[in-house]
Amino acid sequence: MAFTTPSDSRLKPLPRILFMSRWLQLPLYLGLIVAQAVYVYYFLVELLHLVEAAMGSQTALEQILKNATPVGAEIIKAPPETLVMLVVLGLIDVVMISNLLIMVIVGGYETFVSRMALESHPDQPEWLSHVNASVLKVKLATAIIGISSIHLLKTFINAASYETKVLVAQTVIHITFLLSALAIAAVDRIMPERGPHRGTGEEH
Repeated sequence: MAFTTPSDSRLKPLPRILFMSRWLQLPLYLGLIVAQAVYVYYFLVELLHLVEAAMGSQTALEQILKNATPVGAEIIKAPPETLVMLVVLGLIDVVMISNLLIMVIVGGYETFVSRMALESHPDQPEWLSHVNASVLKVKLATAIIGISSIHLLKTFINAASYETKVLVAQTVIHITFLLSALAIAAVDRIMPERGPHRGTGEEH
């Protein structure tokens, strides 16, 4: 499989080798696709447990309790409707992490490896039309905050099953993520203008 393009052939040997080294990242993105498939499997398993528990399966209920309860606890200290909410939040968490994977796979490949030529594709993500390393960092930071928020909400809903130090630690970690994202966004805002975006003809 040849990755050399006409523009590559005009490069001197050493710059060409250095530039071609970007393809070493390809197995990493393919590996993330495998991780995406694992998350899809996990989502379907959790969804199946939820449906089976709603239909009266004690085995499925015990599995949900095991997944939703902190290590060492035998019985979740929450009513049934809260248990369902915890499972649904877990499913949302999987979806958000899956979205994060898509941003890293598609955005990272487009930014650091090779153009995907999706400008005329009807399903091209809106954010991909003006993606660059800086925009990708901000979007990833925002996605991580969303995931952290879901985890924190799950903990607070089932707060009776956790120690106070765990609640405080998760809150501090979430605030740290938030401050980090704000710092990344602030640095991106004060960076010099980067000129027109690909495919838009507009300045950032």
